[in-house]
Amino acid sequence: MARLMSSALIRGLVRSSRAPSVAAVVSQPAIQHFRNYSSGLGGDSSASGESSSTRVATDPDTHQDFQPTSKSPNMSFDDIVAQDIKENPVLIYMKGYPDAPRCGFSALAVKVLKLYDVPISARDILGDLKLKESVKAHTNWPTFPQIFIKGEFVGGSDIILDMHQKGQLKDVLGDIAQKREEK
Repeated sequence: MARLMSSALIRGLVRSSRAPSVAAVVSQPAIQHFRNYSSGLGGDSSASGESSSTRVATDPDTHQDFQPTSKSPNMSFDDIVAQDIKENPVLIYMKGYPDAPRCGFSALAVKVLKLYDVPISARDILGDLKLKESVKAHTNWPTFPQIFIKGEFVGGSDIILDMHQKGQLKDVLGDIAQKREEK
């Protein structure tokens, strides 16, 4: 169904780009406007032919509630990473979120950690490239997910899976699971 809808949308945009322009104000085909707006990289031509950047974040039609914001404006990304690691017993920097992972390795790591019934804190690194680079610099580890347990970098999904299979992960996470049961 989604494929049919997207195909129909593309066909309609292509047809409208072939049709003669009804209004003199439209200087680009509709498909070009769609590409510029959706990518945020292209230019937008005005009636005078001037080109300006078309980014959703600076779009006057986008309500301020939907503008990207930083929740910690006084903190650097390095400070945010350090604070996350310090405050969360089990932390995973991953692609997506534990309930909706966006990569197989992240999904595997979450699946293994959920076996131990521990609270999992997570950050989506796909939403902020500066955060992603800060995490990589902090650990000197190039791939994601990156898992921290009790303030220490453990590794990725392969290492967590290996620790689980050898019975080591139970020992590392045991007291975190017990604290959760006591509450």
